[in-house]
Amino acid sequence: MNPYTLAHKTIMVTGASSGIGEATAIACDLLGARVLLLGRNEERLAGTLKKLSNRDHRILPIDLTDFEALKPQLAIFLNDIPSIDGMVHAAGITSTYPFKLFKPEQLDQLLKVNVHAAFYLTKLVLNKLNKKGASLVFISSIMANVGEKAKTMYAITKGAVSSGAKSLAIEYASKKVRVNTIAPGIVNTPMTVHATYKKNEALYAETIAKYPLGFGAPEDVAYSCVYLLSEASKWVTGTEITIDGGYSAK
Repeated sequence: MNPYTLAHKTIMVTGASSGIGEATAIACDLLGARVLLLGRNEERLAGTLKKLSNRDHRILPIDLTDFEALKPQLAIFLNDIPSIDGMVHAAGITSTYPFKLFKPEQLDQLLKVNVHAAFYLTKLVLNKLNKKGASLVFISSIMANVGEKAKTMYAITKGAVSSGAKSLAIEYASKKVRVNTIAPGIVNTPMTVHATYKKNEALYAETIAKYPLGFGAPEDVAYSCVYLLSEASKWVTGTEITIDGGYSAK
């Protein structure tokens, strides 16, 4: 018996075109799941699909913040899918801005992508979740729990994700839906390559020194997603798993 197997499960992964989302889709495929890949870039989604085995996976290129289009397009996409056993919401954007540069419209955009899209999509898939049990995983951030310079706006959004997931876990436990979050530290993904710290050697050295095990890889987060999606975590809900290479232990 392998409690971590995802055989015969259908898993939806957002942000599947790169980074943590792509790594999660690959990990789910390796453990036997049918994967539904969502992301904005059709070409990159197709690239992820090519890395998966030859099963009945499918892709949906879509902007999750286009709420008017999301509902009808998702309904068509899922029309012939009997049920979904799990979802990993990895889509999101980051920001590094000193608070003195704060602008309401910047926070609005972060909230729209990182919070509104996450929970609206969740609402839309609830009626498709397996009635025998399902698992929802939200990718939050260590910034939801610890402070860092120039991360106030980003931290606000990830704090909302972490808090919202806990209440959602309580509300849907009676329906056998588990809800958990993962809080990564800095992971080497295409999104972080262009972050401010990478453009400044001194800042980069200062930042990586805060991580006893260095920065993470997308697979480090993906494997924890697999755990939360599998029967190995059937008694885990309302919990946040921190994966940060020792950052928050200091």
